[in-house]
Amino acid sequence: MTDSLMYSIALTLVPGIGAVHARNLITAFNDSRYVFKASVSKLEKVEGIGQVRARNIKSFTDFERAEDEMRFIEKHHIRVLHITDDDYPKRLLHCDDAPLILYYKGNATLNADKTVAVIGTRHNTMYGRQVCESFVAALPEDVLVVSGLAHGIDSIAHKTALKQHLQTVGVLGHGLDRIYPGQNRALAKQMLDQGGLLTDFISNTKPDKENFPKRNRVVAGMCDATVVIESGLSGGSIITATLANSYNRDVFAFPGRTHDYFSEGCNELIRSHKAVLIRHTQDFLDWMNWNTPQPATPIQRSLFPELSEDEQRIAQRIQSSEVHIDDLNDTGFTPGSLSALLLSLEMKGWIISLPGKRYQWLG
Repeated sequence: MTDSLMYSIALTLVPGIGAVHARNLITAFNDSRYVFKASVSKLEKVEGIGQVRARNIKSFTDFERAEDEMRFIEKHHIRVLHITDDDYPKRLLHCDDAPLILYYKGNATLNADKTVAVIGTRHNTMYGRQVCESFVAALPEDVLVVSGLAHGIDSIAHKTALKQHLQTVGVLGHGLDRIYPGQNRALAKQMLDQGGLLTDFISNTKPDKENFPKRNRVVAGMCDATVVIESGLSGGSIITATLANSYNRDVFAFPGRTHDYFSEGCNELIRSHKAVLIRHTQDFLDWMNWNTPQPATPIQRSLFPELSEDEQRIAQRIQSSEVHIDDLNDTGFTPGSLSALLLSLEMKGWIISLPGKRYQWLG
């Protein structure tokens, strides 16, 4: 492991430096080592940094904590995914607040072709259990199921995915040195063999309440779509759904009876047009176009022979200039489908994502 990684870990420990600041600094200096070597005057010119954060960087001395984390990573065979790494979840790169570093244990690819977050209350009803089990059990085998390893709907989603031989990843609100809640230790162990555990928190980070909204942004950002099974009017599921909307991802919710407390959140998401109402898995698959056979590849395409017709439509719009994702809203694709097409073009090397949800042609 490199000094660059140690300095990247250290950067995440600097007071006042969040994910957006870290990303701006890496963009400005290319390598975290050079961030710490830069002068205050150069640092404070980086977008969002200013004098206070610049001085925090220059006065930071706790590199021993970062070195301890390096030893923990090596001892426990943890994969470290830096925002510049090829294995970093590419969907997250489209989010302005993507974490600089993710820590991962497992065998699932985080860049699966189809990825869905299945979330809900910790205090599910029998209705919620039945809906969650039915929804996950009917998903195609190539779908990666993501949730938060919490009590209730999260745990049911993970367990059902394992039972159906689907890959499933739990995103944690603490370090990989512990499992919270403790009752899910056996479940987490199973997931390491059929999915994985992911976090942007270093070891010895406790599952404090303020960590979970940060966890939720990873859940929402790394998935094509978010499905809310049961939720009250507030809480983690509503935060995740709101984040998913802000990332231009598709959000779905199962409705419930109007007087049921743990259906109020889902009903409100649907009423306010922040989520699409679905009744069963088929509704979701139809909306996402995940169960429609792909048309046979034509013998010849006019401009981009290796791209699908939908990818060609997007490519033709981007190749002429740098564009913002909002400039592509008139292409007729849903937000989730558009994000998936952009990700596909990026993975094939035709475009590159830039800060601020902008895309540039490379082909």
